[in-house]
Amino acid sequence: MIRDRTPTVTRTSGWWVLVSTCCVMACLVGCAKQSPPSGSQVGFQAAGKRFIFLTNGDDPFWDACNAGLIEGAKQQGLDAKGMRVVMEKNNGTAQGQIEKLRQFASQSDVAGVAISVIQAENSAIVEEMKNLASKGVKVITVDGDVNREKFRDARAWYIGTDNIVAGRLLGEAAGKILKNRGQAVGGYVQFAGFTDNDNARARMNGFKEAVGADYKEIDRMSDEMDLSKARDNVRSALVNHPSVVALVGIWAYDAPAIAEVVQERGVGDRMTVVTFDAQAAAIEHMAGGRIDAMVVQNPFEMGIQTVRLLWAMHSGDDATVGEMFPLASTPEGDIFITGLRLIVPDKGSSLTPQDVDEKGIEFMTLAAFREWLARYRLSSS
Repeated sequence: MIRDRTPTVTRTSGWWVLVSTCCVMACLVGCAKQSPPSGSQVGFQAAGKRFIFLTNGDDPFWDACNAGLIEGAKQQGLDAKGMRVVMEKNNGTAQGQIEKLRQFASQSDVAGVAISVIQAENSAIVEEMKNLASKGVKVITVDGDVNREKFRDARAWYIGTDNIVAGRLLGEAAGKILKNRGQAVGGYVQFAGFTDNDNARARMNGFKEAVGADYKEIDRMSDEMDLSKARDNVRSALVNHPSVVALVGIWAYDAPAIAEVVQERGVGDRMTVVTFDAQAAAIEHMAGGRIDAMVVQNPFEMGIQTVRLLWAMHSGDDATVGEMFPLASTPEGDIFITGLRLIVPDKGSSLTPQDVDEKGIEFMTLAAFREWLARYRLSSS
């Protein structure tokens, strides 16, 4: 009997081992399929589609925009729709954006791309944007546009600032501050990452137009998004141009770079400093009396509206697109403006709410602006 049962027991044990092994392997494979990929994301769904926001570089400005993307995803209910939105930060070069766009074109889960174009006239970036669109990917620009005269057809819509208006606003503010300080004439230098970037060029042109004929543009200095070079440019401007009375920061990191060098060289008593955007460091410099005025965009709102628009385009919601762009048939009707703020120190500023008379521009003291940031748990804008 024992000899008769032994083969039976052996065969039964082997069968159970095989079944158990298969069950374990199936469980492991199933679990692996449920593990989400790494990276910043909102509402991951394994079989879903992605909207991607591609920045021009890595700056705290984009943290506020990313907060807006997250809020926009909640408002549009992307998670329940099997969609997600992610931010990809470029390395501050045109080639970096080109490579990212090519990468997106090879990925079947990319439904829409919003890009802050680093160089408005870079035809290679434009070519990759068009390539994405030809594959059915919805392509828009946010914050930084292409050269609209040459490459408008590379994207469907633009969301962001009217940079000419923003430049004029800062120019008018600078002119009033200078005159109030008794500096009736003089020169100024403008600083930006790239002077051929669409938003930088528009801001600088707007500033030049509005600051007044008594103040001459001495130079436009680019730093290619190198923070050390940004500071060196300010040092060079102070040494090479003794007639300079105003320093103008066009990109977010230029503000603290200018303020630091002005403090370092001890020329704050004779220098007017006006800037764009509000890095956390720039906010502290204004509180310390080293920045006289800031024109601040709303990257948080840019993020919200980016998700709203991409979802409407993806889902065929023409009503929402029409609501955002009611003048789509007009020459500039493909632009959605997210608003501006003129921020001034809490005390001692010669600027008043009456200096803001255009629709979509808000006058705020630094204290009020800080309260707004705190409301949304932001450190910069």
